[in-house]
Amino acid sequence: MAKRASSDSRLLFDMPEGPDFSMETAARSKGLWPVAGTDEAGRGPLAGPVVAAAVVLDPDNIPPGLHDSKQLSAAKREALFTLILASAFVSIASSSARLIDAIDIRKASLDAMRRAVAGLEVAPKLVLTDGRDVPPGLACEGRAVVKGDARSLSIAAASIVAKVTRDRMMARADETFPGYGFAIHAGYATEVHRKAITALGPCPLHRMSFRPLRQD
Repeated sequence: MAKRASSDSRLLFDMPEGPDFSMETAARSKGLWPVAGTDEAGRGPLAGPVVAAAVVLDPDNIPPGLHDSKQLSAAKREALFTLILASAFVSIASSSARLIDAIDIRKASLDAMRRAVAGLEVAPKLVLTDGRDVPPGLACEGRAVVKGDARSLSIAAASIVAKVTRDRMMARADETFPGYGFAIHAGYATEVHRKAITALGPCPLHRMSFRPLRQD
């Protein structure tokens, strides 16, 4: 007799292969439309802003291949970024390193998401947010979706827009503050970046509330 699979094993086969539009479709059937997805990029780096995007997709014109930005190559993200901007309502906002230091990264990320949603050309009736928190101050209902960038196409689109935008910002920052390698590591705590901080000291883009920059 074949051995029965454990519940954990069955769960592996029930996992979706990628994000879909089911949450958005269910919301629309209940009169909650438009639906916006929002996500951020850059919570972890030692330098640079945290960037948030909000996206309202056109159900009849969703770019193929949308996925969590971390699962895509840089070239694929760039291609999808162009398609998203051409077919959807998009808004982008950021919180600077100084704001991150002043109010902490979590609050700065949520505030950037709130401002991104507020900047949309259409007012959403529901906002799907990646993570465990709903940005305070939304003008409509919000719903936190754990691992939302791998579950919702709207959040996945927002993750791509936020990631590409932030990477471009950090590439430009490399020209303004040469020597740190921002175009290579986007401000993350790589060995190259940490050695540059030791040699050059921090620049105005560094988050002084983050270790090892923080002075207790």
